[in-house]
Amino acid sequence: MPKRSKRKTIAGSGASTKVTTASVSVQGKPSWFNRDWLWGLVLILSVILTYMPVSKAQFIYDDGEFLTANPCVVGPLGLKEIWTTSAADICPLLFTTFWAEHALWGLEPMPYHLVTVLLHGACAILLWQVLRGLRVQGAWLGAALWALHPVAVESVAWISEMKNTESGLFYLLSILFFVRWLRAKDLDGRTRGGWNYALTLLFAALGMASKSSTVILPVVLCLCAWWIQGRWHWRNLTSVVPVFLMAIAPSLVSIWIEKLRFATDTNPQWVRTWPERLVTAGDAVWFYLGKLLWPHPLMTIYPRWQIDSGQWLSYFALLAVIVILSIFWLERARWSRAFFFAFAYFAVALLPVLGFIDEFPFRLSFVFDHFQYLASMGPLALAGALLARFSNLIFPEKPWLRSSLCAGLLLILGMASSQRTLVYKSEETFWADTVTKNPDCWMGYNNLGNALFQKGQVDGAQEQFQKALALFPNYVEAHSNLGATLFQKGQVDDAVAHYKRALEINPNHAQANYNLGLVLFEKGQVDDAIAHYRKAVKMSPYYPEAHNNLGNALLRKGELDEALEQFQKALEINPDYVDARSNLGATLFQKGQVDSAVAQYRKALEINPDYLNAHYNLGNALLQKGQLDEAIAQFQKAVEINPDYADAHYNLGNAFYKRGQSDEAIDQFQKALGVNPNYVDAHSNLGVILFRKGQLDEAVAEFQKAVEISPNSFTIRYNLGSAFYAKGQLNEAITQFQEVLRLKPDFSPAQENLAKAQDLVRQREGHK
Repeated sequence: MPKRSKRKTIAGSGASTKVTTASVSVQGKPSWFNRDWLWGLVLILSVILTYMPVSKAQFIYDDGEFLTANPCVVGPLGLKEIWTTSAADICPLLFTTFWAEHALWGLEPMPYHLVTVLLHGACAILLWQVLRGLRVQGAWLGAALWALHPVAVESVAWISEMKNTESGLFYLLSILFFVRWLRAKDLDGRTRGGWNYALTLLFAALGMASKSSTVILPVVLCLCAWWIQGRWHWRNLTSVVPVFLMAIAPSLVSIWIEKLRFATDTNPQWVRTWPERLVTAGDAVWFYLGKLLWPHPLMTIYPRWQIDSGQWLSYFALLAVIVILSIFWLERARWSRAFFFAFAYFAVALLPVLGFIDEFPFRLSFVFDHFQYLASMGPLALAGALLARFSNLIFPEKPWLRSSLCAGLLLILGMASSQRTLVYKSEETFWADTVTKNPDCWMGYNNLGNALFQKGQVDGAQEQFQKALALFPNYVEAHSNLGATLFQKGQVDDAVAHYKRALEINPNHAQANYNLGLVLFEKGQVDDAIAHYRKAVKMSPYYPEAHNNLGNALLRKGELDEALEQFQKALEINPDYVDARSNLGATLFQKGQVDSAVAQYRKALEINPDYLNAHYNLGNALLQKGQLDEAIAQFQKAVEINPDYADAHYNLGNAFYKRGQSDEAIDQFQKALGVNPNYVDAHSNLGVILFRKGQLDEAVAEFQKAVEISPNSFTIRYNLGSAFYAKGQLNEAITQFQEVLRLKPDFSPAQENLAKAQDLVRQREGHK
């Protein structure tokens, strides 16, 4: 290996042959204070303390897509589909990790946050070791600056961005073992430490399986080889060829998936020409660098700036990147070697996210904090090296002052990061912060509206959806969500108008089809509702609510077998979906499979002991089976949960009556009528009990109320006629029996009683 000249060794700010972490802040301390384990402990504890607030944070935004509603994680899919289908998108290892975590602690947010924070801490320690391996001065300080910098918060405090911390872990491990492999070469160029190279390849593969943006790894390894050896040797290319080959597959898959996403939306406002992409890339590089220098304000979605590729000044930012890189390269032998390495690394690591390839996020903004999670390591490592060098020059005899200044800087960064984590407390705080800082963020208003809607703040949600549509009139999700808000407020026609507008823009939008189906079902247009539910489950096969409501609509039409199939599909996706389980029980009950129905109701109550419909339906099934005591207990639980549940009071009354408790039955029928005075069956059954108790006047009054509500019920008219007959009001009885026979001519009891009443009338007239 060629020996570097003394001049080059001195000139390169990152080429020091001695790791000088201790010289930054610990000179003069006891030897135990210089131990690596202590500095590693300090680093990871600093990360944990900084991110303590996330322990109370909830799931937000696309945590649903990646975790809480991901069929690969929560079911019915699993590891097989993660690794053998496109269900896991471009990050199968991430979904595998989520799958394992879900198996361990379900959907409790805190453990997921803890894992992400620990991964970030591990990345910080690995970065420190990588910088030491590269002989970078101030390695620990550079790693600490990166670990505590506020731009990293988005990657650490947001659960679904664990794809950054996990891929970063394997990415840094791959670099670390590659550096060790290079260092293991002897002066004759022979290599030792084959295991280091094997681990380099292994961790490179794992990193790319976690997130496709790590495909820049082979170029980074080339930069590391150049840095260590002082010049580029083309033979080094052979050592990174396997990593280049690994990077091809995730790169192609990522491009293919993004093309598929854009193929469904040909809106010209999202189309960018190549000159516009070049302009955007140059601007983005300086934007990211600026946020590292001054991380304020930070926001989830930055304003999407306007691009004018027709003005030559628009290309100045990109030209500046090229010129500065060229200067650093040309002057590398004198003073700029470390600057070239850091800046080249920064640019390379940003390549996948500079907008050369269309991705959905670029519709919202051209820059995101989490896009520079890996890239920011270069400039911040350089900053650590410069701080270490200049602090030694300025305060050579005052190590305590150097330590204090570095500690103060890290404390400021840590406090800023800790404050930033509070934004991730909930969906509402997350999006409220976004729209406050970026008032033109249409997605922010829509998602804030969703958060308010989930909290029951319907008016506030409506206002946010309207703001989103004012900024982006063709925003399908906002139309659909505004429709849902209007529907809940009872403005059905306005809701339908927004649903239809959403489907005009995108006929295949699953949520809009589902929401329109809900309205149509409510309006009694069952066939139309079914058509939209079918469209929803076609476009989104793992949409349990759509399957459940399609089942309800089919059940309404009496198509029991297909309804049963839909409820089962909903439960395959979400076994704890109590609505679907209760509805499955109701379908089995209608099919006469009472025992199976009872089993489903009991499972629903195991999931949610206070689930009203399951108590009521279980009571009905047990009542039919003759298990009166348990049926009564279920109905009593139902009316305890909802005292205004008229049907539960009514059926509780029936159960009491069958058990011979007439007074209790009367009390329940009266309570049902207190809730719904027009409850015809309650009037009728109450009349029957009063009749049998001999309270004929009260019985007649109840039957008359029932007839007023349902004049064409021959059974109620027959009972009223019988009550009149028992009271001796024969003419009134005859009138009711005649009405019964008009409604049902072959009803023999009415024929017999009519004849008896008429005979008695004739006898009375004869006596007169």
